[in-house]
Amino acid sequence: MAETLSGKTALVTGAAQGIGEFITSEFCKEGASVFMADRDRPRLEGTARALEERGYTVIPCAFDITERDQVKAAVELALNRFGSIDVLVNNAGFYPRRHFLDMADAEWDQMLAGNLTGTFNCTRAVAPAMVERKRGSIINVGSVTFFLGMANLTHYVAAKGGIVGFTRSLARDLGGYGIRVNCISPGAVATESEKNFGTAEELAATFLPLQSLKRRIVPTDIARVAVFLASDDSGGMTGQTLNVDGGWIMH
Repeated sequence: MAETLSGKTALVTGAAQGIGEFITSEFCKEGASVFMADRDRPRLEGTARALEERGYTVIPCAFDITERDQVKAAVELALNRFGSIDVLVNNAGFYPRRHFLDMADAEWDQMLAGNLTGTFNCTRAVAPAMVERKRGSIINVGSVTFFLGMANLTHYVAAKGGIVGFTRSLARDLGGYGIRVNCISPGAVATESEKNFGTAEELAATFLPLQSLKRRIVPTDIARVAVFLASDDSGGMTGQTLNVDGGWIMH
């Protein structure tokens, strides 16, 4: 079976672990070369080594997506090494809970910077090269929490709602250049980080009754949708948000 991303190059943020690590791995399996971005240098380099040992072409680069100078330098490095960036996956983000009445100004600012402005920074740095080549796929990662509205996540839901709006308007701005912009909206994904919120059994008992599919969503579920959006198989799609949540939210 042919590799669907053969010859393509991608930049994936938040690639050291979780969903970003699985997206990177699936992209590599499908023939892509991946520029891996994350601010956790030790973990990023460890993940990259494991992929290199499997024969994949990856380049790790530690930088902070909220720092525009760092983003610009990293994108220039990626373009110098690969010659192009065919796919950008804006996956990096974080998920702290805080009741609105207890939220400090700095917490609001940090959340929007990490989950919304960082996506803007990376996209603005990558887009000119895509425009020049008149092709590219930008994949943003949102969250079903935007459609639900959830307690203790006002700042996070606001940022992820911004991602959906950003996706739609950017698709209008860049469509004339042959660039597609789409969003994946994960549901309750079973990752290492979710252990902060309970045991696997407790989380399954919480989320499975809400889903139509009675199994946990795993990072590979998100990664395979990212492969589809990165590939020519989704060539007619732009401005869309795809919920990958086991049938939790339907709209």
